[in-house]
Amino acid sequence: MPLTPLDPECCELLRAVVRPKSDGEKELLARFVSNVRDWEAAITAANEHGVIPMLYSRLTANSVAVPAQVFERMRIENESNVFHSLANAAELLEVLRDFDEQKIPVMPFKGIVLAQSMYGNLFSRPAGDLDLLISPRDLERATAVLLKRGYDLSIDPAPLSDELYESHFERRSDGMVIELRWRLELTQPRFRRVLGLDWVWERRQVTTLAGARVPDLDPATALLVLCMHGCKHAWTRLIWVSDVARLLERHANLDWHEVIREARRTGLWRSLALGVLLARRIAAAPVPEFALRRLESDRAARSLASYFDENLLRNRGSIPNGRIPYNIQLLGAEDRIRFLFSMNFLRPTDLDRAFIELPRYLEPVYYVIRPIRLLLDRSPR
Repeated sequence: MPLTPLDPECCELLRAVVRPKSDGEKELLARFVSNVRDWEAAITAANEHGVIPMLYSRLTANSVAVPAQVFERMRIENESNVFHSLANAAELLEVLRDFDEQKIPVMPFKGIVLAQSMYGNLFSRPAGDLDLLISPRDLERATAVLLKRGYDLSIDPAPLSDELYESHFERRSDGMVIELRWRLELTQPRFRRVLGLDWVWERRQVTTLAGARVPDLDPATALLVLCMHGCKHAWTRLIWVSDVARLLERHANLDWHEVIREARRTGLWRSLALGVLLARRIAAAPVPEFALRRLESDRAARSLASYFDENLLRNRGSIPNGRIPYNIQLLGAEDRIRFLFSMNFLRPTDLDRAFIELPRYLEPVYYVIRPIRLLLDRSPR
């Protein structure tokens, strides 16, 4: 993943376009634009963070002047995204029709459906690939549908395993890409929080996309999925923070008691707390006071939110140091226990033996030493 260093002026401009619109927005954006010293870095970073459509839209809506070559580059990037979004929408509707004919339940997530349901405009965020969540039992039939549509399968998904949770399909004729997924995960497979179609399907809603009704995540589940996805990838893109903020803005009547209860049930409490606190800090996401107090009561989530708030733009891709690895910090109590007592985890290694040298007759003691050593080590093994 490319990393573009940004000066403070670029950071302020990009943060501004993911915040809610305000009365003094034109003057604020004009000030940030006038202070940008390196437009090449600013546009490259806006692309990397997935906010070119919002940057272009906010600057043009407020008639904020930028250098002509910069405006032209943004215009071209934006038009390319519009074309890609329309192509994705047309393809998604046809794929959903084919899946429906085969009676294969499927849930689109992220991408254009998220843009339409949370931003109210499928052109407001990068189109990306088409991401579809299915049940493992339907994988073979779903694969057949996509192969019939001219896609090539880059990885054979059979047999199913803990290490494999998605198939990548690409159609050479037009470059269309579909990611077929049957499992959502917070961290690596060995950390074991696994969620799938059975989690999202029963409470599904519908979104109107290009005049057609398509299945969509309900707001509570969507919030947890967005927070889980951002946490899994260490919040390396500003668009993921914006997605959480726009959901909270669009669903002001969200049932927070249900959200918190579901987050605890699924082991996603800290992911929820981190994602929402980060969206509030960076993108001014609206959060009811009682819910904010509950989320801020998690000291680790507060600390992680402060870290990513400071580093997301200026030190993108970094993760916090500490005795407990970042991936472990995200886990709920049940998942931590499952990880600690998994067979792969408990088996002593040469690193454990180097940590403390013991005589051979005390070899079993390494089964106690290993979890202690890993908790003192910032990098999970």
